[in-house]
Amino acid sequence: MLGLILLYWIGKYFYKLAEEYLKSKWGFAILGIVVYYAGTFAFGITFGIIAEITNPGLIEGFNETLLGLIALPFGILSCYLLYKYLEKTWEKNKPNPNKLIDEIGKSSDQIIS
Repeated sequence: MLGLILLYWIGKYFYKLAEEYLKSKWGFAILGIVVYYAGTFAFGITFGIIAEITNPGLIEGFNETLLGLIALPFGILSCYLLYKYLEKTWEKNKPNPNKLIDEIGKSSDQIIS
């Protein structure tokens, strides 16, 4: 149940970010959830490989709930990093309305980028 609430909040933040920058709202909400699962999966695989190299047989007796709780911050971190990357990229590419208004009526060779 708590996992569903977490997925709701992740989707909600990505939905609002996409809405603010006029992007595909549901697409980015789903992308946020997929990135969360990818982050936890990548951590689980990395942890499993390192654990088996350092201590063979450790994974067989490892508690899956504990592994899920340990992977949770890595999934949230991957979502946060993607969120900040998208926010920074979209903010940089956002057109400046004042600059666009000043260019009305000018020919293309008069406009200075």
